[in-house]
Amino acid sequence: MKQTERHARIIEIVTNSGFATIEELANQFNVTQQTIRRDLKELDNENKIQRFHGGAGLNSSTLNTSYSNRKVSFLKEKQHIAKAVAKAIPDNASLFINIGTTTEAIAQALLNHQNLTIITNNLHVASILSTKDNFKIIIAGGVVRNRDGGVMGEATIDFVSQFKVDYAIIGISGIDDTGDLLDFDYQEVRVSKAIIENSRNIFLAADHSKFGRDAMTRLGNISEVHHVFTSTTPSDTILNILDANNIELTIC
Repeated sequence: MKQTERHARIIEIVTNSGFATIEELANQFNVTQQTIRRDLKELDNENKIQRFHGGAGLNSSTLNTSYSNRKVSFLKEKQHIAKAVAKAIPDNASLFINIGTTTEAIAQALLNHQNLTIITNNLHVASILSTKDNFKIIIAGGVVRNRDGGVMGEATIDFVSQFKVDYAIIGISGIDDTGDLLDFDYQEVRVSKAIIENSRNIFLAADHSKFGRDAMTRLGNISEVHHVFTSTTPSDTILNILDANNIELTIC
């Protein structure tokens, strides 16, 4: 395959999935990872995609990929993360779970637990967990975002602020090299901030594609969480932040 054809196909793959790793692209085109790195550098210079740690994604910081694409992207990694997060949650605990396809995978992994109380602003999470008889599911009030079942708004923030729970399980759209946690919707971020402020233990669940990914709205910093669950070892910069703040890291 000629380089121009490979470049066009890389752009198509990244556009459809939102993110592609160097390893995946190298296997897809049967070339070396070094070749893919050169391809991504050229495409990034042409502003056609954006290079990130370990791969490439869309170069927009204002628009997220579609829910349907996010649902299937890095599914295996999300399932491994979900299993590890679930293992760290004891029976009889109280939890916040926010919006995201990773948190939906975690909800599925929690079904083997007993007597959990879950407060969520994610209708998909509520639907998954409501199949368990001894779970208590509390749905935050507010405006439903129909594209992904997220609930947001002032009413949601007020509702969340009434509680104090054992664990917050947080998904995020991007994590930059300073450790800032980034998302695309400021209303969603305000709810997630309320969740963090009213939780004793904060678990951040993010597959490797989220590291180095841009988004416009800042939620906080990775230094503010207690435990990070991800699919590959983050950069040295992120590791230094975790070490400096005694944050536990689980590679799933």
